Amino acid sequence: MRDAYIFDAVRSPRGKGRKDGSLHEVTPVKLSADMLNAIKDRNGLEGHAVEDVIWGNATQVMEQGGCLARTAVLASELDEHIPGLSINRFCASGMEAVNLAANQVKGGAGEGYIAGGVECMSRVAMGSDGAAIAVDPSVAMKTYFVPQGISADIIATEYGFSRDNVDAFAVESQNRAAAAWEDNRFERSIVTIKDQNGLTILDRDEYMRPGTDMQALGALKASFKDQGEVMPGFDKIALMKYPHLERINHVHHAGNSSGIVDGSAAVLIGSKEFGEAHGLKPRARIRATAKIGTDPTIMLTGPVPATQKILADSGIAIGDIDLFEVNEAFSSVVLRFMQAFDVDHAKLNVNGGAIAMGHPLGASGAIIIGTLLDELERQDKELGLATLCVASGMGAATIIERV
Repeated sequence: MRDAYIFDAVRSPRGKGRKDGSLHEVTPVKLSADMLNAIKDRNGLEGHAVEDVIWGNATQVMEQGGCLARTAVLASELDEHIPGLSINRFCASGMEAVNLAANQVKGGAGEGYIAGGVECMSRVAMGSDGAAIAVDPSVAMKTYFVPQGISADIIATEYGFSRDNVDAFAVESQNRAAAAWEDNRFERSIVTIKDQNGLTILDRDEYMRPGTDMQALGALKASFKDQGEVMPGFDKIALMKYPHLERINHVHHAGNSSGIVDGSAAVLIGSKEFGEAHGLKPRARIRATAKIGTDPTIMLTGPVPATQKILADSGIAIGDIDLFEVNEAFSSVVLRFMQAFDVDHAKLNVNGGAIAMGHPLGASGAIIIGTLLDELERQDKELGLATLCVASGMGAATIIERV
């Protein structure tokens, strides 16, 4: 089996996922096409240079419906002979696109791919696709469905994370993100978003709240307490499945949960021969990929079994990993990962994460792979692991090796 390499990785800045966000007027197609054009221009790709564009997004309706990947190809400067494939693994869609592309290359189904994803949450609201797992009673009752915020609070309750624990993690994410931007650590990967006149729309993540402290977060009301305890009373559903908990400790709020944002990212993946044909030097080798299903009620614990699986499959030990990127869907998700593997926080999310900069669902998996690659190069490290929790109870992971 051949090796699959990463030759380039780009992302947009993340805009606030509201009508007053800087990217609100930018369509998912344009934001995707901007990433495809950046990959094409930066790497001198001409003609039918890649086999396919594999593109993830979580809410595949309206502007993000149809085959958004193919529409983005046609809206971009890529050759029209390049097809497009849209995929959905919820929050891991961007990572799954990268992993699928890498495994296609490894298996000999094409020499090169562009993979990534997009989510314009200010334009296509999360949940607007009416997912059956949430709205079909026959499925929701069978799976003891609760919203993700309740799931995050279940994790905190089950594994002993207090309000101070989750708030302190969030403060550190803000501090690290601010320091990373101050130090220009994202400079290599950020693609400035411009309008049709060439004027800058956004060149920096705008969701961040530098200066956030424990006092400010302590003043925020727990976001999911009423949802859990009053109407429609999701705590009762959770406790039917986990009666040993007795009660759910509601500790999450807007300040220690991932931000709703607009964003996109793309990764150029290919074989050694692809790089040689286009005069490109590989930046990293994709060592291993993994995905797994998990408990659909607690839902967000997937990074732990996904990591266990990818380590077992690859023969790599947790101690061999130099840097980690764990998507910050909620503070408790990452705290549980560090607890399970006894990972030093100094090696994990060193430039902050989705709590500070936002979580554009379908793009986040590709974003954290690119961030991980940049940081491996900056620190002159070798092995990195990226992983995400996934709605409905799944996990995904990728291990990359710098070359």
